[in-house]
Amino acid sequence: MNGPEPELIATLRAAFGPQPRRFAIAVSGGGDSVALLHLCCRAFPPATFRAVTVDHGLREGSAREAAMVADLARAAGVRHDVLRWSGWDGQGNLQDAARRARYGLMRDWAHGQGIATLATAHTADDQAETLLMRLARESGVDGLSAMAPRRNLGGITLLRPLLGVTRTTLRAVLRDSGLPWAEDPGNEDATFARVRARRVLADLAPLGITAPGLARVAAQMREAREALELQTEAAARRIATLDGGDILLQRAGFHALPAEIARRLMAGAIRWVGDATHPPRRAPLLALVRSPEGTLGGCRILPDGADIRITREHGAVRDLRSPVSDLWDGRWRLHGPAGPGLVAGALGPGGLVQIADWRGSGRPRAALLAGPAVWRGGTLVAAPLAEPGRDWQAERIGGLAGFFASLLSH
Repeated sequence: MNGPEPELIATLRAAFGPQPRRFAIAVSGGGDSVALLHLCCRAFPPATFRAVTVDHGLREGSAREAAMVADLARAAGVRHDVLRWSGWDGQGNLQDAARRARYGLMRDWAHGQGIATLATAHTADDQAETLLMRLARESGVDGLSAMAPRRNLGGITLLRPLLGVTRTTLRAVLRDSGLPWAEDPGNEDATFARVRARRVLADLAPLGITAPGLARVAAQMREAREALELQTEAAARRIATLDGGDILLQRAGFHALPAEIARRLMAGAIRWVGDATHPPRRAPLLALVRSPEGTLGGCRILPDGADIRITREHGAVRDLRSPVSDLWDGRWRLHGPAGPGLVAGALGPGGLVQIADWRGSGRPRAALLAGPAVWRGGTLVAAPLAEPGRDWQAERIGGLAGFFASLLSH
């Protein structure tokens, strides 16, 4: 071996850590992913990993590219699967829909194969382009930290071992090895923001602004993000408590926090209570930090004595029903005597009027309306948050420790 290959193999091994027992790599047929396949074959025994290709079927040639990957994998002794997507309905953002479908298919496939780690071939160029696009959206520290080297993808570890490596370096490896790859015509389509960012990046090179340099900036932003998250978690441990499924923040302690920590803590509480995937919108979030009363992200924020209460908004769960044996609202586990026709749903106004002394729970009406209840038809069977101590109990999955953990990147 010569050229950059030995150093890249060392980079791969360092990214994976101890010799991985079993993992998978995503190989589209493009140059970056074919290089990842080649380097993994040099770094690890081919029997320890598998390759997977998602064929979106959205353009002519995608099936040929999947077949090319299959040939390369077969020649290297690597097992290979092709996953096909046919879910595009012509509505919305095609690139975003395809990306979500791709990761969803690969996640489900990995679970089915008992694979815990999936590696992708994102490069320093991808990282730099992402940072530029987020600059255009005026992102803060979190956005400018761009792509993380690893993240949780629905229980699968998504690993990006080549984030510090340029496309040029990977193409050199492919040429030295005589390996083919496919070029996606979409990479030249300037209607896509990423393509425009790529062209701008080339124009910035005379200023000394390069893909590796921007990738290092993203890494520094990620270090800053991790430090801020630790400070936010520490603040939460000082001033946050759990009441039912609600987060209570000591009002005086919250307003004494630095603005960035207060913003992160409020955003984290809203995401956790609302079981949301994405953070709340920045402008209304900042308004709530200044004056903590209102609705956002499927939650209600309201004053509660010396505290600020973040509770679920009734409108977000009003029509949600599930068997009592299932998680309700993705957050609640109900425990009680089994019986026919029992379902879990929000207490709501119709349930609240069936409780003689709901004020005895000590919880405000808004919090109880969105709380879990047990129903048989239109008859309320139990409302654990409004009538504690009865036959049924409601367990908030994760508890306070889960909230603290949610404030940190994983």
